[in-house]
Amino acid sequence: MSEMEGAEVAEDVGKIFAQFKSATGDLTGPQLEVPLNLTSRQLNGVLNELMGNERAEPYSFFIDDQEVAGTLQSMVDDLKLSTEVVVSITYQPQATFRVSEVTRCSGTLPGHTEAILCCAFSPDCKLLMTGSGDATLRLWEISTETATGTCKGHKNWVLCCAFSPDGAMAASGSMDKDCRIWDPKSAQQMGKPLTGHSKWITSLAWEPIHLLPDGQCRRLVTASKDGTLRVWDAPTSRTLFVLSGHTSSVTSVRWSGQGLVMSGSEDRTIKVWDPVKGILCRSLEGHAHWVNHVALSTDHAMRNAPPNAKERLLSPQQRYETALGADGIERMVSASDDHTMYLWEPSRSKKPIVRMTGHVQPINHVSFSPNGRMIASASFDKSVRLWNGVTGKYLATLRGHVGAVYQVAWSSDSRLLVSASKDSTLKLWDVEVGSKTFGKLRIDLPGHADEVFACDWSADGAKVASGSKDCSLKLWRH
Repeated sequence: MSEMEGAEVAEDVGKIFAQFKSATGDLTGPQLEVPLNLTSRQLNGVLNELMGNERAEPYSFFIDDQEVAGTLQSMVDDLKLSTEVVVSITYQPQATFRVSEVTRCSGTLPGHTEAILCCAFSPDCKLLMTGSGDATLRLWEISTETATGTCKGHKNWVLCCAFSPDGAMAASGSMDKDCRIWDPKSAQQMGKPLTGHSKWITSLAWEPIHLLPDGQCRRLVTASKDGTLRVWDAPTSRTLFVLSGHTSSVTSVRWSGQGLVMSGSEDRTIKVWDPVKGILCRSLEGHAHWVNHVALSTDHAMRNAPPNAKERLLSPQQRYETALGADGIERMVSASDDHTMYLWEPSRSKKPIVRMTGHVQPINHVSFSPNGRMIASASFDKSVRLWNGVTGKYLATLRGHVGAVYQVAWSSDSRLLVSASKDSTLKLWDVEVGSKTFGKLRIDLPGHADEVFACDWSADGAKVASGSKDCSLKLWRH
């Protein structure tokens, strides 16, 4: 091809009129004529120039709710847009910090004598709690990687545990039908056990801190195999309400930032409750088999664990509102044994936004990315799938595990994902939209001698914890 022809080809790139818009709908700058071969990285440069930013800030770009991953031309083709009209390009800021990928095991911590079934980092990321089949919980100091105490009292497997968002208490639910409250500093039990359920406790959730005028956590909700939920006042060990309505085991519970409780059950429904009045608000139906897990788009913000100094300056309410996004809607995703997921807006409607199909085995666990823009689902079909967190559109399948995937955890910048599997490994995936290796395996993390049941990623990004059937806790770092 001669130089002349090359120049003509370059000049032949189509153009389009574009208008940048913030997530709240405010127009930014004038309408611009831009070439269709611009990528999201080049759009970033244009927008930073328009806004007069001294330091280039990273942004994501969306046209009709679809993220610009390739060029504008590919978006125009996919969405069948006319190049005659002005296209609105909505931008949203990305995390300005980056979490380093975990690459090695920094410590294997023995202590439990049975499988570790659950683990959770404290809001300040200084402590980790693990619950085990040996009927104990253990508290670990992250900086020194040593045990700080053993919580004894349960008489059977510990199935779930969670720190209160203010970090002052921790709760655990067990197969012995009781929930217990612990002091994370001393590992001693606080008050009496929370008794009342007639079968084991499957899941628990604390009331979000931004709903509390004094910022002190008191209330939590437990879900049980007996088909009920109970709302408790933790310091006094009193039952405030029994929420009954499910006809089978309740498998998963969340306390939403709008003050509602969501519960998924083996009766195939998700129910939305008002925990202040103790009444059922609505029942969400659609699944054809057990609901195994539910997750909210604001889960990460409601852990009350700001990842860096900049976010620590914001109040819990401000962080929650940021997590809600421009449309101010809290979304929920439900995962089922029917191999499907549904995306809901439970505070607005009892009809799902979309049904998400693709897995070919039951789905164990679902989780929204911290920025709410993606959903990861872990399944018995040995894969993890990624979905758009707003539209529910399928994005990618992460393949590499050779056994069922039990759990996933996101890095706080939403760019990395770790998965825990029956195959005894954890795997780290690149899930940064627009990255050349999006959806690809970054690092294999072998080391456990048996199935890995639980994993969590600290909000400051420094450590991943994993608990296994081999009775050991492993901490992973960069």
